[in-house]
Amino acid sequence: MLDKDAKIYVAGHRGLVGSAIWRNLTARGFSNLVGRTHSELDLLDPVATRAFFDEEKPEAVVLAAAHVGGIMANLHDRADFIWQNLQIQQNVIMESWRHSVKKLLFLGSTCIYPRMAPQPMKEDALLTSPLEYTNEPYAIAKIAGLKLCESLSLQYGCNYIAVMPTNLYGPGDNFDLGRSHVLPALVRKIHLAKCLGQGDLESLRRDLDARPVDGVTGLAGRQAIEQALARYGITPGRVTLWGTGSPLREFLWSEDMADASVHILLNVDFADCCKDAPVGSDGIREVRNCHINIGTGKEVSIRDLARMVAEAENFAGTIAWDSSKPDGTPRKLTDVGKLHSLGWHHRVELEEGIQKLYNWYLESL
Repeated sequence: MLDKDAKIYVAGHRGLVGSAIWRNLTARGFSNLVGRTHSELDLLDPVATRAFFDEEKPEAVVLAAAHVGGIMANLHDRADFIWQNLQIQQNVIMESWRHSVKKLLFLGSTCIYPRMAPQPMKEDALLTSPLEYTNEPYAIAKIAGLKLCESLSLQYGCNYIAVMPTNLYGPGDNFDLGRSHVLPALVRKIHLAKCLGQGDLESLRRDLDARPVDGVTGLAGRQAIEQALARYGITPGRVTLWGTGSPLREFLWSEDMADASVHILLNVDFADCCKDAPVGSDGIREVRNCHINIGTGKEVSIRDLARMVAEAENFAGTIAWDSSKPDGTPRKLTDVGKLHSLGWHHRVELEEGIQKLYNWYLESL
């Protein structure tokens, strides 16, 4: 158990999950938190990362920093997704080991599981069949990270735990149309299509001033704005989305994810995650898949998700589907039995979370 004055380094403390973890720790009375922005510390730089650990000497580390993005970014920037995540993980995890960090929590993703994994996906589905092609490089990097944590804990007695969250959404999400994940992308696309359809130029310009689209801000003329948005399937009163809408996905409110992460950081040890490891015929105890799924255990189709977002935004326009574009993994539901056995359950249901996300988005403009 970490003392309230323990120094905890939250890598990625400005991101969706890292910022939520920071707030959760603060609310629990932890005040000796350390964070660095990318401009202050480039975690791709091993020399800078080591110097940071030399100076700060944290007792615990939460590794929430990562190079992330949606299906389009994963498909186009494959090299960036594997090498940057491998480098960040290598630097932070190994410096934690060199500096005798007592506890480390590594955040991965449920995209580590095979494309056609049995549903819901248990932790032991890892590496049983091929990955989804569109995010394979990112998934391989995250698998390497969890195996590094697992291997260091087995060889050196470290207390490093890997958690695999499902699709996350919440305050501070990324709404960039080219790089965002599905739910924040839906929230913004439907909002912009609604503004275009209603001729609400004031709201449209305010949105683009806050988050330009391909360099186009609210100062641009209406034609330039419409051309920029049309490239992302956004036209007056109409949104065209990738795929068929048939894939099933699970979504978790980011502050729930943060609460689960802190619960595990404070109350769960590596030994708790692998106590049921089997002994093979050769007498070797095969300790693997010690990571923990974090999710709700509930799923919804992307088509129904779009409908729920439209209802939350009172959008009466058209949602169309471009089946020439990829769907991604058909289904990706986590088995959260291990998580529940460790004493944590989610609180925010999807309908409530979508409304909260849309309200936050409007307030952020």
